[in-house]
Amino acid sequence: MARSTTHDDPQPLYSRIATELIGELRDGSIPPGERLPGERQLAAHFGASRETVRQALDILRRDGLVSTDRRGTHATLPGLPVGRLPSLTFPLGARTARPSAVDRATVTWEAPPPDHASALGLAPRRPTLVHRYESATTDGGGRRSAVTSFSAVALSEVEELARYRDRAGGSSSAQLRRAYDWMRRAGLTLHHRDSITRPVDAASVRVTRRVHDQYARPLEITDLVVDAQQDALVYEFTLPAAGFASPEDGLPG
Repeated sequence: MARSTTHDDPQPLYSRIATELIGELRDGSIPPGERLPGERQLAAHFGASRETVRQALDILRRDGLVSTDRRGTHATLPGLPVGRLPSLTFPLGARTARPSAVDRATVTWEAPPPDHASALGLAPRRPTLVHRYESATTDGGGRRSAVTSFSAVALSEVEELARYRDRAGGSSSAQLRRAYDWMRRAGLTLHHRDSITRPVDAASVRVTRRVHDQYARPLEITDLVVDAQQDALVYEFTLPAAGFASPEDGLPG
């Protein structure tokens, strides 16, 4: 959840909560088809009782903005659910280039590269979740690799990422393709910045991606290296407020 209520508003608290939730539904912070946080989580976020939260949700139900079933309360505004957006791949830009490409992705719990630690505000040698990705065609062409490190904020607020700590041995496959989806589900608005450089090897392109939330807290940093002569480098990212547009920028190899 991106906002908190103010207590100097003459409106009843349940009405203020409903107003804020409606705003998040309409600006895409809570995407169409997405399940809202549970009553207990909403009550803690807004500093209200669960009964007050129920009253707020009743307003949204009457307006046809949410529906409730045995799985929880879901946004019902028209549009594609966030989980179906093709842009939410991970690591960003690390999509398979050819049908014959072989991908390998693992996670470890270790100290990240020093520049990653600095960007994420981590103390030197403090361990965190580190994701590694490699891809190449069977003939060895189209190579691409990526290293992603997550911040303490991401691990503390995104339950799905935190679960990987106990199984981050570096030997099992890492199913983190929905990492950005999980962050958004946790109420984090994602902002990204790409820095593109040419390494010593002129056949490659290096992209450093930094992602932070609506409070300017770092969430993750990724270094992606691509064989630019063999592959087109495609970037995709979706911000909740963008109305589910999927802007794409391409770098032809």
